[in-house]
Amino acid sequence: MKLPSSARAVVIGGGVAGCSVAYHLARLGWTEVILVEQHELTEGTTWHSAGFVGQLRSTVTQTKMIMYSAGLYPELAELTGLDPGWHGVGGLRLATTPERVEESLRLAGAGETYGLGLEVISGAEAKEMLPLLRADDVRAALWLPGDGWLDPALLARALAAGAQKLGVRIHTGTRVTGLDVAGGAITGVRLASGTGGSGGSDDVEEWSVLAETVIVAAGAASRRVGRLAGVDIPVVPIKHQYVVTESFGVPSSMPTVRDPDNIVYFREENAGILVGGYIRNPEIWDTTAPLEESRTLFPPDMPKFQESWESAVRRVPALARTEITKVVHGPEAFTPDGEFLLGETPVRGLWAAAGFCVHGLAAAGGVGKVMAEWIVDGSPEYDVFGMDLRRFGTHARSASWTRAKALDSYSKYYDIVYPGEERTAARPLRRSPAWVRHVELGAAFGEKSGWERVNWYEPGGRPAVESGGDLPADDRGLRPAGHDVPPDVRDVPSDVHDVPPGGRSPRPDGWAGRVWSPAVREECLATRDAAGLFDQTSFSKLEVSGPGALEGLQRACAGQLDRPVGSIVYTQLLNGRGGIEADLTVTRLADDRFRLVTGTAFGVHDAAWLRGQGLDVRDVTSAHACYCLWGPRALDILGSVSGDDLTFGYMRAREISVGNVPVLAQRVTFVGEFGWELYCPSEYGLTLWDTLMEAGTPYGMRPAGYRAIDSMRLEKGYRVWGMDITPETTPHEAGLGFAVARDKDFLGRAALDAADRPAADRSADDRPAVSRPADDRPADGGPADGRSASGSADDRSADERPARRLFCLVLDDPRQVCLGGEPVRAGGLPASRVTSGGYGHRVDLSIAYAYLPEGTTPGDRVEVGVTGTWVGASVTADPLYDPSSERVRRLPS
Repeated sequence: MKLPSSARAVVIGGGVAGCSVAYHLARLGWTEVILVEQHELTEGTTWHSAGFVGQLRSTVTQTKMIMYSAGLYPELAELTGLDPGWHGVGGLRLATTPERVEESLRLAGAGETYGLGLEVISGAEAKEMLPLLRADDVRAALWLPGDGWLDPALLARALAAGAQKLGVRIHTGTRVTGLDVAGGAITGVRLASGTGGSGGSDDVEEWSVLAETVIVAAGAASRRVGRLAGVDIPVVPIKHQYVVTESFGVPSSMPTVRDPDNIVYFREENAGILVGGYIRNPEIWDTTAPLEESRTLFPPDMPKFQESWESAVRRVPALARTEITKVVHGPEAFTPDGEFLLGETPVRGLWAAAGFCVHGLAAAGGVGKVMAEWIVDGSPEYDVFGMDLRRFGTHARSASWTRAKALDSYSKYYDIVYPGEERTAARPLRRSPAWVRHVELGAAFGEKSGWERVNWYEPGGRPAVESGGDLPADDRGLRPAGHDVPPDVRDVPSDVHDVPPGGRSPRPDGWAGRVWSPAVREECLATRDAAGLFDQTSFSKLEVSGPGALEGLQRACAGQLDRPVGSIVYTQLLNGRGGIEADLTVTRLADDRFRLVTGTAFGVHDAAWLRGQGLDVRDVTSAHACYCLWGPRALDILGSVSGDDLTFGYMRAREISVGNVPVLAQRVTFVGEFGWELYCPSEYGLTLWDTLMEAGTPYGMRPAGYRAIDSMRLEKGYRVWGMDITPETTPHEAGLGFAVARDKDFLGRAALDAADRPAADRSADDRPAVSRPADDRPADGGPADGRSASGSADDRSADERPARRLFCLVLDDPRQVCLGGEPVRAGGLPASRVTSGGYGHRVDLSIAYAYLPEGTTPGDRVEVGVTGTWVGASVTADPLYDPSSERVRRLPS
C-alpha cells in the first residue's frame, strides 16, 4: 500500500527504538505519523537482543528512563493488545572485590534517591535466591526486585501495535533512498519499495513524503541514513556474542544476574541459561552498508567467547555439564562514550534515536518518552545532555576517532569508572597553544570534548609528556600523574595517607582519594595567597551579531542584556518549564555584537539552542586562546606587563595589550578572587602564556589546573551546570534568582511566574555571583555593581517560594568527600542527593551541595551516605569563603 504524500513525522527504523518513538508520539497526540522499515519489524538489531531490563545505572537519567520502561513493559499487553513476554523475576548484581563493593554501595545510595527499590545483600543471601550460583567469593550483591527480561521482538511489536491503535501507519519493506533538506531544515523523505535489484526494475516503486519532522532510529545503519542529509550520527557497529545452553531444569523464576567482575551476564532461557559477556578485544563490523540484509548474524567465534564462558562456569558450575545449543553473534550499535545518541541534528527537524549500546532495549520505553516530549514540547522531562547528540564536536565525524572511542567503551563496559579517571583512546587531539609548556611543567592532563586540559601540575615539574609523543599511553601524560592508590583505600591505615606539608587535608577516604594529588591543595593556596594562572582555552566561544542580535538574545536569555558596550552579563537560557538549558556569560563587544562563553563540551548544544530561537550563531572557539589570572597579586602581575588602565570594574571587558599581545580582558572569576579572563587570537597564545608566566613568578604565582578550580568554586558557592543546575531545576531553586530579569519577557518567564517563585534569598551583595558548567568552565557572576539586575527577590511571600532550594552542606568528617550522587537523609528519611561535592583547601572542610525543602535553615542536621557510610553534616550558609565578595569586587590594596 502506497504511503500518503505527507506526514507530521516520519520515523525511520522498525526496531524497538523506532516503535517506541512512534508509540509515544501518538500518545502525545501526534497520530499523523509514518514508520518505515526496510525489512520487517525488529529485523535489524532488535531481534537478537538478550532482552535484559536492569534498572540501576551510573546516571540518574538512565536509571529514570529504565525505571519508566520497567513500569511500562508489564502494562503493554493491556495497553496495546500484544504481550511483550515480560518476566518480572528481579535481578542480582554481584560484587566480588572490595572495589566493586564500593561501587555497589555508591549505586545503592544513588538508587535510594531515585525511589528505586533495591537491597544490599550478602553472597549467602544471593545463593539462597539462586542455588545454582557459586557464591563463596561474592562479598555483596544488589537485589533489584523490579528488574526482569522480555522478548525483544515481542516488545517492539507490542509498541508498534500500540502505535497503530493510536493512528500511526507502519510500512515495512520500504527503504529510505534520500532525505530532502532546504534552508537547513528537513522537508521530506524519499522512499522506495519492491524487489528490484540495483540496476532498477519495474517492480520498484519510488515516491516522496513531505515531513518537517524525521526521526532516524535505524540502529547500526543510523550513520548511513544520517549522511543522506549531510549529518553525522556517530554509531559504530560492534560484534557481540551470547550463547544459550540446552535445558537442564533451570526454573523460569531465576533472577537475571550480572557479574561485572567476571564480565558476564546470564538469565534463564527455556529451562537453560543464556550467557553473554564483554570481551577486551572487540571487533568492529567493518561494512559501508550495515543491515542491508535482514536478521544479520556472524559465524560463531568461540575462541573469542572462551573467557566469557569460563567466567560463567566459575559462577554457575552446572554449566560445565551442559551443551551450548545456540550462539547468537550479531551487531550492536555502540557510540564513542557508551551513551545513547538522542536529539535534534544540525539539520532542523531531523532527529536521532540511536546508539543503544547493548542496554538500549531496557531503556527503549524511556527513550520513546523523552524523544516524544522533546519533539512535541520542546524539551524532555529529564536532563538528557549526557545522551544529547550535540555533546560531540566536529571531530566525531572522523571514523578513526569514533571507532577508537567506541571500541574503548565496549571493552570497558563493565569496568568501574572512578570519578576523575581519564581514558586514553584517540588522544591527544585538540591542544591549547600553551600545551607544550604544560608538558614541560609536568601537567597531569584530562580530556574534555577532545581538548587536552590540565588537571594539575605534578610537584617538581616531572614532564607528563615527552617530546615526540611516540610513547606508550602511560608516558604521554594522558593519565593523571598522581600517586598510586591502594586497591582498597578503606583498608589502608590512616597514617599511610599522603598529608601535604603544613596542611590538614590528607588523601580522602574511598573513591575521592583514588585520583588525587597534593598538588591541588598547593595550587589552591597559591591562588588564594598570591595568584594562579589557568589555561581555559577550551572554553566554547560563540558570537551573535547583526541588527537583530540584541533583540534575539533578550528573548533567549533570562538576564538583562541591554547594557552598555563592554558589559558582561551572567545569565541562563531556560526551557518552557523554566529549567536551565544553558549557563553562560554574554559580553557586549559592540552595539550589535555579543560574545557568549560556555562550557568546553556545551558549545554545539548551546549554539543549537540559540539557533532554535532564530539567532545566527558563529562558533569562534578555535580563534581565541584564553588564560585566567586570578589572585590578590593579579593586578601587580598584569600591571607589570601592560601599560593600560586595569582598574575597570567587575563584570566589565576592555581591550588591552599584554606585552606585545592584543588581549580582551574580562574581569570575571570562578574561584572567588580578583582577576581576569584574558583572550587573545590563537596565534599569540604561546607568547601570552610565556609573558604571564615570566611576569608572575616574582610574585609567587603558579600555574594551576581544573581540580583547583573545582575546589575553590565550592568554597565560593558557585554552581555547576549539569550537576547543581540542570534542565530539571530553575534559577530560583538554585539560588540564582538574582540573575533573572523581571523587567522583560524571555523564554521560560511564564513558567517561572506561574510555578517557581523565588524564596527570600540572601541580600544581593552576599549572593554567589556565578555558576558554571560541569566541565569546569568559569562562568562568572552578577552585575558589576553587585546588585540584582531586576531588583530584590525578597518581596515574595512565603506561599510563592519554591518547594526546594540548593543548600550547602559541611560534612563532620573531612576525610569523607562527596563526588556527586550520594544520598542525603533528613530525620532518617530519604531527602535528596548530593549534586556536587569536594574538599575546600582554604576553609579545610568537606563541602557538598544538595536540594532540600525550602524550610531548611543553616544549622539543620542531615546525613550523607558516602560509599555506604552515613556521615553527619550540617546545613551551612554559603558561600563559606569571602561571603561579602570583597576579594572579587574590590581592587587589591
